[in-house]
Amino acid sequence: MAKVFKKTSGNGGLTLYLGKRDYVDHVSAVDRVDGVVKVDTADFGDRKAFVQLACAFRYGSEDLDVMGLCFRKDIWFEQTQIYPENSKPQLSAMHETLLKKAGDNAYPFSFEIPANLPCSVSLQPGPDDKGKACGVDFEVKTYLAKEKNNPDEKCLYLMFFLSLCAPSRDTARLVIRKIQYAPSQVGAGPKADICKSFMMSDKPVHLEASMEKDLYFHGEAIPIKLKISNESNKTVKKIKITVDQTTDIVLYSADKYTKTVLCQEFGETVEASGTLEKTLSITPLLTENKEKRGLALDGRLKDEDTNLASTTMLRQGVEKEVLGILVSYKIIINLMVAGGGLLGGLTASDVTVELPLNLMHPKPEE
Repeated sequence: MAKVFKKTSGNGGLTLYLGKRDYVDHVSAVDRVDGVVKVDTADFGDRKAFVQLACAFRYGSEDLDVMGLCFRKDIWFEQTQIYPENSKPQLSAMHETLLKKAGDNAYPFSFEIPANLPCSVSLQPGPDDKGKACGVDFEVKTYLAKEKNNPDEKCLYLMFFLSLCAPSRDTARLVIRKIQYAPSQVGAGPKADICKSFMMSDKPVHLEASMEKDLYFHGEAIPIKLKISNESNKTVKKIKITVDQTTDIVLYSADKYTKTVLCQEFGETVEASGTLEKTLSITPLLTENKEKRGLALDGRLKDEDTNLASTTMLRQGVEKEVLGILVSYKIIINLMVAGGGLLGGLTASDVTVELPLNLMHPKPEE
């Protein structure tokens, strides 16, 4: 194991150890969260040590922490007592490594992440925003309390909308990510076509657009095959291709919005009664969208680089509300058609088709 992640509470009584921060959703199951907590019981008194894994949607600025406010809604959580030890999980190779690293007075724990929970997603803050970004995150927390159902005796909860959270010296936290990789096999690509007629023209313009496969990796060039048959008396001046990201926040009211992550123009023209067959390539990237506030990104850890959010893959039978944030993409192909004759621009129009786009990460080689 190349690296161990650890966090110690303010009073030094609890130290949380994890062997990794990324946990893969394999569709049928998710990697198990195996960790260790090292305890120093000098200041425990009559309190016990617990560890909790929570999946939550954060929808407020971390700047409010100065007021003791945390705007978050728990989607799912599970917790267990680790000291005094109630039960011991079956030890894995990860546990053995972490126990050796932690030394004496260390206690192992394990959590199973349900497969129907959302993957980690964050919403890109604006240039002047500070603190943790809004979005869906997973957090492992170890804490001291007298009872398990009272994890922080300084906290008051207003169900689903507001938590009044004071920072605790008796708590250690590490954010982790639930991620999903592209399936090993991809399907056939989508195809769309349209035949559009124009004012002052007897014949139409026909456009067909298609892609080779139904899924592409982040950073991979996306070739789009175009077939244009211009039977009209007008000229196709240029071709514009746009990629839109739609983010649907399903945890509360119907908050759904679309942001353009790529807009590229190509100078190909098709004269009246002409044809064109050509493949144009595009690559939507986060580097071209760093200033767009609210853009959905794959969950990030601290200031690590990330990318545009992966497409949400919906499982059959899973309620959308549990998924927190749904992300989808579409490609829009526009033929910019010039008006001709006496009416000029009054007869200009666009010929438009749309193709769905799935963006994901490839599975790393073992």
